[in-house]
Amino acid sequence: MDAAAAPDLALDTRAGWPADLRLLIDRYPREVWTGHANLGQMAQFWLQRHDMFREIGAALSDATTAFRDGTATAEDFRAWFPPRLQFLLQQLHAHHQVEDLHYFPVFQAAEARLARGFDVLEADHRVIHEAIMGTVDSANAFIARDAADAGALRAAGERYAVAGGALLDKLTRHLADEEDLIIPLILDRGEAALGVG
Repeated sequence: MDAAAAPDLALDTRAGWPADLRLLIDRYPREVWTGHANLGQMAQFWLQRHDMFREIGAALSDATTAFRDGTATAEDFRAWFPPRLQFLLQQLHAHHQVEDLHYFPVFQAAEARLARGFDVLEADHRVIHEAIMGTVDSANAFIARDAADAGALRAAGERYAVAGGALLDKLTRHLADEEDLIIPLILDRGEAALGVG
């Protein structure tokens, strides 16, 4: 979906789903998810993966804040964040591939009224990929910066912090919206009926 065609659904500006895509979330709000009979193993695993992305994102955000505030040295920060960022990005890439190639088409076929929402989620993946590339570029520049030039190192770290923060903001919005579209559909139909259980 072209974000220009539906600017209200662009990842950077949307604040949840419009009414036409809330038809199941209003019937199955988050408060009823836990313990629901149709919240099967696939959905639970998928939600756990989302929680893992949030946890790693929060840890990266906290470490970046410590670097920016001066409570962590550039040297310590440069040693700490690369493996965690790499793990997050590798896992996110694999997760998005499974969603784009398997789950989204299955869910889209199961409920035509939500088809536009799945187009939006696929578009989100492209936006997130672009943000990943910017984050990786800025992270690599920060890691490669000569530690002897404290000013340049600090500036490179700040560029990474901005890019990484923007990525995490996009990811956080996307995960919540994705869950609000998919989990109610699973609760409504059941995993076996949808062919994902």
